[in-house]
Amino acid sequence: MLDTVIVGGGLCGLALAADLERQGRSYLLFEARSRLGGRILSVPSGTSGMALDLGPTWFWPDIHPRISRLVADLGLASFAQHDQDDVLGLKNADGKLESLGSAPVHNGAMRLEGGMAALVHALVDRIPESRLRLEQALIAVEERGDRVALHFRCGNALSVVEARRAVLAIPPRVLEEQVRMEPALDDELRRAMRETPTWMAGEAKAMAAFARPFWREAGLSGNGFARHEQAVLGEIFDACDATGEKAALGGFVALSPEQREAFRVGMPMLIRSQLVQFFGSEAELGEQHYQDWATEPFTCSRLDLVPPDQHPEYDNPVLSRAYWDGKLLFGASETARYGGGYMEGALEAAARIQRQLAEVPVNSTNSNSLARFREWVSGQRPAALEHYQRSLHRHLSTQQRDQLTQLSLLETVEDIYREALRQLDELPLEGGSVAVVAGRSDLTPPILAPFTGFNDALIDEALRFNRSSCALSNFPVEHDPSPDYVQTIRRDLAAAWREFALTVNARIVARTAAPELADCA
Repeated sequence: MLDTVIVGGGLCGLALAADLERQGRSYLLFEARSRLGGRILSVPSGTSGMALDLGPTWFWPDIHPRISRLVADLGLASFAQHDQDDVLGLKNADGKLESLGSAPVHNGAMRLEGGMAALVHALVDRIPESRLRLEQALIAVEERGDRVALHFRCGNALSVVEARRAVLAIPPRVLEEQVRMEPALDDELRRAMRETPTWMAGEAKAMAAFARPFWREAGLSGNGFARHEQAVLGEIFDACDATGEKAALGGFVALSPEQREAFRVGMPMLIRSQLVQFFGSEAELGEQHYQDWATEPFTCSRLDLVPPDQHPEYDNPVLSRAYWDGKLLFGASETARYGGGYMEGALEAAARIQRQLAEVPVNSTNSNSLARFREWVSGQRPAALEHYQRSLHRHLSTQQRDQLTQLSLLETVEDIYREALRQLDELPLEGGSVAVVAGRSDLTPPILAPFTGFNDALIDEALRFNRSSCALSNFPVEHDPSPDYVQTIRRDLAAAWREFALTVNARIVARTAAPELADCA
């Protein structure tokens, strides 16, 4: 049986799929659209020769560490949002512009070369095409004992896929409105889903590409704000590439979904008129692109047609729990406890789901054994520093002068790992239903989980002890280790951890393995 089904090919679903692929897990990803990326949408411009973002445009490294790290890991190039020169304001519909000064508007925002779709493409490159199913709209999810059944519609055809667990990386409001759940979700969860706005779902965005950035040549930043009731674009910004040679302006539409529909035919003219109002006649020649997210049924629910006045507080713990005995998990940026609504939130949700997937449902015998082992590991944390101190003093007493910290820490963790293996060998564990995927037992992650952060915490405590130790004051290298020395220690302990993890898995597989899961086509 398939291990995991991910529904939703936005950033959350793609990041999760890439991680499961790296782990060699059994999964499939289903997406209702004919493309991947969800609300990330970059379109090519013939005039400027670059990709224009009609969805998310920016991330902020100071407050978005996950996406900053992912961009670096994927080898993508980022650049700062252009925020220099004069900002324009328009308070009245009479066209009388005013200068709002030249202060930065976007607070250190960064963009990606190639548009935000570069992020999508880089993640998709890590996922085999055989794992992807496009144009598959989820219509129902059923709990069937130890598995879930997911019902999809593709055109007029219906299909059912079974898996041990389902991850629904879909905006909560859209999911609650469009997907039947059997058994029905409890009232608290459904209420939380309805009360969670889908960020930007009721909004629209326009882009206009040009042969050159004429506004920059006139000493303008490209930033502009229109606050009168007749404004079509409430906010305008410079959307050029990193060099400034590929030129574009972007804007957020101020009209409501109902107004946009009423003016749908004339919308290009209205957008063009406001750009001309701000930047002069040259703005009339722009190549326009427009995206109304309120018309996207897989993004916008009926409740989302009334957008929130400000960014919601996305931290409802109800949406981050596992349901149906761990078989049903919810994703999408709006389920995040941090960064909700932003791409950062999508990655935070994916990381949380990764942890939840590691917490596989187990029978009562295995559950009790895992609890006993977690308790044992917890007890080793305060004892580890004492073990290190004993090892250090023993090496000092034998006149050992080189690599004292390195040898003592390595000896400490290796002793703890040996004892951990002995503890595991004595625990009762039942097999049969424990799957092995690509050589790894489903019990291995929850067994190793209690050790998360163990080595880093031990190193930090050991270094603090060294700095306060009179016995080490005559050993400057050990008393205050250099960054290179500490990095060497971390590498040694990481190698010991890898060996321990592989040994744990091999012993668990030998004791409990069920037949290997077969991949579903």
